[in-house]
Amino acid sequence: MNNSKIRLNKFLAERLGLSRREADELISAGKILVDDKPAILGARIDKNNKVCYNKKVIPFGVDFLYLAFHKPVGYVCSRRAQGPTPTLYELLPKKYQHLKTVGRLDKDSSGLILLTNDGDFAYQMTHPKFRKNKVYEVELDKPLEPLHQQMISEYGVMLEDGPSKFKIIKAEPPKSLLRGIRSCYEDAARSPVKTGATSVPKKTVSEVPRYTIILSEGRNRQIRRTFAALGYRVTKLHRTQFGQYELGNLKPGQWVCLS
Repeated sequence: MNNSKIRLNKFLAERLGLSRREADELISAGKILVDDKPAILGARIDKNNKVCYNKKVIPFGVDFLYLAFHKPVGYVCSRRAQGPTPTLYELLPKKYQHLKTVGRLDKDSSGLILLTNDGDFAYQMTHPKFRKNKVYEVELDKPLEPLHQQMISEYGVMLEDGPSKFKIIKAEPPKSLLRGIRSCYEDAARSPVKTGATSVPKKTVSEVPRYTIILSEGRNRQIRRTFAALGYRVTKLHRTQFGQYELGNLKPGQWVCLS
């Protein structure tokens, strides 16, 4: 057996972002041609074979690229702009504009997006069976009731496409913010007040309901729809981690190549 040859279904899975079972289904349906003839299950190929799908040649040798990108609010993840809404590809150099996003973030969300031309990598990052955790910073229009937090985290909320369940952690305000708030209260306490009451700020940034969400699924607008079902509105949704990849110090619109 020629060790330079690889299984056709493995090749298709890597190039097209499919499972090997789905690749076998394409082969069985006669949709894959090898050297202008219908492919057969179990076939092995090498760089000398011409593989076609939908009348297009699938190149054998590909340099795989992987990008971590900080998507700003106001951009969509599709290749084509949706009306006046721009696409994130407008922020990338032309040499990266052929890459596909690994999953999506909606227009009103920000944070980590992965892009690649490695279909097998995209499949392993997004298929539910691999359960890749995604971490989000979320702000709501009002504090989350403990009962609702328990419902989501322990039992799930029924949506039109099935139950939605994810872990919710109440986020603590940054230490720098707490220091600023403490200083503000101390200054107010030291000031002479004729009424005898201490003057304090009526509302601070720390009162914005903030939560960390850990989600292993990836359904369309799942977090927003889950909270909406219980009467809440998500005012901010920002992804900081996808699997083992983290946003780190990337600024909005910046990207970095991954190895």
